[in-house]
Amino acid sequence: MKQSGLELHDRFTRGESLTPEEEAELQAWYAQQHQEELEELKLSPLPDLAALQDKVHQTLKQLTELLEVIGRLQAENAELRQQNAQLRAQLAEQSTARQQAARDLPRQGSYRSAWR
Repeated sequence: MKQSGLELHDRFTRGESLTPEEEAELQAWYAQQHQEELEELKLSPLPDLAALQDKVHQTLKQLTELLEVIGRLQAENAELRQQNAQLRAQLAEQSTARQQAARDLPRQGSYRSAWR
């Protein structure tokens, strides 16, 4: 029974011995596979270099625009962080002032002594 090239290839890759006739059949099968692959590659269209370059340029333009947006957002975020820090400092000052005022109220005397 004659074996297919794939079966011979399988046996050969598993380390089995092939007869000289089987080796010749395997080499012929390899040559046929190689030829079929070459034919397949010929049918595959090559990419259009100009189209690829255009796509690369478009992508680079988009990246540049995105980097500009990111830069603006980073600047806005830095400004907002600074404003936030200022507002927190103001709030802390107000809180400290209120606490001080609350502590000073009992020192001014009680309401009874103010009305006597």
